Amino acid sequence: MKKLYSLALEQKEDAKHGDSFFPIQRYITTLNNNYPVITAHWHEEAELTMITTGSCKYQIDLVDYDVKEGDILFIPPLFLHSITDECNEKMVSDTYVFHLNFLGGNSTDICSTRYLTPMMNQEFSMPHLITPKHPAYASLKTIFTQINHLYDEAIPGYELAVKAMLLQVCFLLIQYSNRIETPDSGTPSDMLKKVLDYIELNYSEVITVSELADICNFSDYHFMRFFKKYMNMTCIEYINNMRLEKAVELFEKGNTSILDVSLSVGFHNLSYFHRAFRKKYHMTPLSFINEIKHQT
Repeated sequence: MKKLYSLALEQKEDAKHGDSFFPIQRYITTLNNNYPVITAHWHEEAELTMITTGSCKYQIDLVDYDVKEGDILFIPPLFLHSITDECNEKMVSDTYVFHLNFLGGNSTDICSTRYLTPMMNQEFSMPHLITPKHPAYASLKTIFTQINHLYDEAIPGYELAVKAMLLQVCFLLIQYSNRIETPDSGTPSDMLKKVLDYIELNYSEVITVSELADICNFSDYHFMRFFKKYMNMTCIEYINNMRLEKAVELFEKGNTSILDVSLSVGFHNLSYFHRAFRKKYHMTPLSFINEIKHQT
């Protein structure tokens, strides 16, 4: 049986999904009172998800979707998306993250040029939420179940079958998609991606509101309202959240100096780092380090 991964809060757009020969990874994601949010992120891969327990709110390309158990979601490449557990109850989802190149997106045949490449370039307006009322739901649910079985058992040739089924998913979704001849540029989603990219590259340094506002050609006041509207948190809260997630990554990699980790992720006040870490993870950095040691 293949190893499953948890799509935790610290996994961002730079996460590696599968490998170059089989660029697909399965994730089991759990949100609850302690971990109620997966912050906005994006990546080159597409996502196919089924909600297996509970309900939550997905935001895909800045549009909100209320989803519940049994619903299926498809997120094309490069779409900004986040997940929030607003009901404060356990939510579990089963997700496959896969690169369209695995399906032939980088080839020169008719399937690539007419369908896969336009999907990667956001030239299709595709359904993101597929509920049981959707005409394609029954077929997609059957395919999802089959992919789960193949992925778990990993029988000889299962990669061929998984590839064929993901192509079938694309085929079904394209039946309910519209072609966009001239995709918009300079949208709020595009501006947010630039801002989040900048934060990702510079989180360890001092980042001012003015720097981020300049990226969007906004005033500081307009930018702060813009960011809060679409991200449901202030830019300072987002930056601190990313720094804490990066700190967790360093602790998990074996770094045990709390001071060094705090400084390397951009917290220059150790007491503030302790307070922020405890508020987010409900334990001190030292307790977190000790938990990791006990798990190894």
